[in-house]
Amino acid sequence: MKEWFSRWLYGDDELLEGISDAAPVPDSSREDLKKKRRESRRSKLELDNAGSVIRAEEKGFFAFYRMVAVASCLVLIGVLLYTVANLPRYGEENPRTVEVVKRYIEHGVEETGAINIVSGMILDYRAFDTLGESHVLFTALVCVLILLKLDKKTVRGGHLDSYYTIKEDRFFDISKDPILRLVGTILVPCIILFGIYVLLNGQNGPGGGFSAGAILGAALIVFSEAFGFEAVDRVFPARVRSLTIFVSLAFYSLAKGYVFFTGANGLENHIPKGTPGAILSGGLILPLNIAVGLVVACTMYGFFSLFKRAE
Repeated sequence: MKEWFSRWLYGDDELLEGISDAAPVPDSSREDLKKKRRESRRSKLELDNAGSVIRAEEKGFFAFYRMVAVASCLVLIGVLLYTVANLPRYGEENPRTVEVVKRYIEHGVEETGAINIVSGMILDYRAFDTLGESHVLFTALVCVLILLKLDKKTVRGGHLDSYYTIKEDRFFDISKDPILRLVGTILVPCIILFGIYVLLNGQNGPGGGFSAGAILGAALIVFSEAFGFEAVDRVFPARVRSLTIFVSLAFYSLAKGYVFFTGANGLENHIPKGTPGAILSGGLILPLNIAVGLVVACTMYGFFSLFKRAE
């Protein structure tokens, strides 16, 4: 009895078999029905097992993630506490800091060839830090590009219903406004000219790559708002902007890598510093300023373009 009930419970036998007045079901149909039920139960069990495995993997991943997160926080806290413990007491002067500042002021012009001490510091003494900052900008642009870039694959897959609204740009396109076009025609050349001046004069006065890059990026943004993104793409295509960023960062890395190598080994780098105060002075500071300025300008416009039209 128990065996028959188990077979009926799992669908192998019919409860009213032989009792119902309905026409008898052929044996072949009954066997096919039993086979389908067994396959259905097997598929359900396989899905349940797969779901259990996935849930177990998720639990293991989250447990590992929590452990790594806690360990990373503890290591970071330990490093920060150790750093704070080695800082000078409040009100006391750090002799190393005084020596560094004194070296910048007294020997900066002689060793870097730049009258602007700030440019000499960030592009000569601490050029490695500036290289990292430029790569941070590039990495941020790549992340935004991955998240917001529209391409044929995403549009064809139907992931973004607002693509054609963005493409037509009916609600945000102000480039056809004649007043804005006139203002852009007047302002854009002036902004670009000022940005070039700040870029080329960074080693002699206030300015440099970051400031000039922000100015040139603003010029590209104003140009796109006044004349449309298509006009910017004709003058400065996206591939050219990406190539410009890559070449600038590669030049910066190779140039300063050469200087770091020669300096660490006590060798002369044979790069003339020029006459302080002249445009062609400061050794590598001028070309490095140009590289940083191009990276900042392209990154600024890249952010604006991605957030405005997502392509």
